[in-house]
Amino acid sequence: MFKAIGSIFSFLTIFPSSNSTLENIAKYMYLFPIVGIIIGILVGGFGFGLSFFLDPIIVSFLVVTSLVIITGIHHADGLADFADGLMVKGTKEKKLNAMKDLSTGSAGIVAIILYLIGLVVTISLTTGFDLFKAILISEILAKFSMVLLASLGNSASLGSNSPFMKIMKDKKKLIVALIIMIIPITLLGETTGLVMLGVTVIVTLIILIISNRSFGGITGDVLGSTNELTRLASLMVFVSL
Repeated sequence: MFKAIGSIFSFLTIFPSSNSTLENIAKYMYLFPIVGIIIGILVGGFGFGLSFFLDPIIVSFLVVTSLVIITGIHHADGLADFADGLMVKGTKEKKLNAMKDLSTGSAGIVAIILYLIGLVVTISLTTGFDLFKAILISEILAKFSMVLLASLGNSASLGSNSPFMKIMKDKKKLIVALIIMIIPITLLGETTGLVMLGVTVIVTLIILIISNRSFGGITGDVLGSTNELTRLASLMVFVSL
């Protein structure tokens, strides 16, 4: 179990692991929320400590920076590619090719800028232990959203995302991920946490619908985008309630 967690932790962060093969990661995708807990504790604890000494906007900037560093901009890059693909006019094949293009288009750049600004502004609206809870809960939900999307969606094309779609069709794995996610969400977030979960599910379903219409299914970039967008959406809910 520890090796499994280590492999998916390596996949979702910059920390290396010798056990981090694509097949192994896909096999244990349902454990993504555990990695969300680990990242949330690390980054949330970092922000909680800083909030005693620094202004909220500076703390927020450093928290977002730490998230970017720990995750290696892996999913943020997916968000940029997702935006580029959506903005291309034409067939699903053209949109898929735009996502695979190594260069980032104007839509992708704008999406990343708006996303990062949104994160910094939203996180700056909370401090102390509330900041810790916001980061932890949103990170767990972000990782669960990828599991949920893989469970509900189909692969747009044969590629690195295909094993994730195939494995997560096992609903028992989805139930395990749900249990791992729901316990800390309800204990820490209570009613607010459940509302955050509801918004996360809605955003995930919207992305699923958009991806099916635009690309004919789910890609790795779509999974990464879901992680980023549900994180921001759940944080916005936290600071609004």
